Amino acid sequence: MNISVVIPLLNEEESLTELHDWVKRVMDTHKLSYEIIFIDDGSTDGSWEIISNLVSKNKAVKGIRFSKNFGKSQALHAGFEKAQGDVIITMDADLQDNPDEIPELFEMITKDNYDLVSGWKKVRYDAILTKNLPSKLFNWAARKTSGVHLHDFNCGLKAYKKSVVKTIDVHGEMHRYIPVLTKNAGYTNIGEKVVQHQARKYGVTKFGMNRFIYGFLDLITIWFISRFARRPMHLFGALGVLMFAVGFGFSLYLGIDKLFLNPAGRLITQRPPFYIALVTMIIGTQFFVAGFLGELILRTKQNRKRYLIQNELNF
Repeated sequence: MNISVVIPLLNEEESLTELHDWVKRVMDTHKLSYEIIFIDDGSTDGSWEIISNLVSKNKAVKGIRFSKNFGKSQALHAGFEKAQGDVIITMDADLQDNPDEIPELFEMITKDNYDLVSGWKKVRYDAILTKNLPSKLFNWAARKTSGVHLHDFNCGLKAYKKSVVKTIDVHGEMHRYIPVLTKNAGYTNIGEKVVQHQARKYGVTKFGMNRFIYGFLDLITIWFISRFARRPMHLFGALGVLMFAVGFGFSLYLGIDKLFLNPAGRLITQRPPFYIALVTMIIGTQFFVAGFLGELILRTKQNRKRYLIQNELNF
């Protein structure tokens, strides 16, 4: 199979049939073998009924239905697990991603040997203040922090080698940082393609301003994971030793001052540096313990299912 098109969705009943027909037309025109995997992330409208109808009409269509809304990252993870194509294409279900981009993305993976190609919505049809400007700031911070030089990390239209999606673990809200996860997994040939962005035709966006707040928090998480996920003691242990050494230094100074330099002076417990030293040593000990616990957890963690599938069709 040439291509697996993975499409996560939430309450997009108006656009699904049109999107399916568009993708099918592109695949048939370019004579590409394909499958379309719709992942219904807990929709409360008629999305699953439409997916079921498409499955009955087109054997290349497959459906996964979550028991509730688990999030886009979990939906992508489920789609990646089931995908069988040599190249996996992800796209959003709201018709803002253009399926006509698929053949060129496919060639960039198969002929130019990219591991991942990310879409770049250079011209956007979104609100400037609530989406465009925050998105530019977010992408700038992501580039500086991760070292992956892409203009649009959050574009849903991406292409991957099959080996990439079978290796990376997309969880939480990490779908924004799939290129970073890909780089951390050792796949460094990451490219970018300017893609056509279209105005939303049906419904309303499912993401608000809070996604940028969560995005920056996730950026801190991915920075930490990139550098210290396999060695948390290197961060927490170093901070703990540093803080404890500072506190111990204060304590040593106070002890020498009281015993030899100024024996008739105030009690050590009446001097502010004593409490600075005490608090600093306690914090240092806590950092060290946090690093030690991180190492224990790292060695005993188990892979737990992060979502519950209610129905599957045509697998």
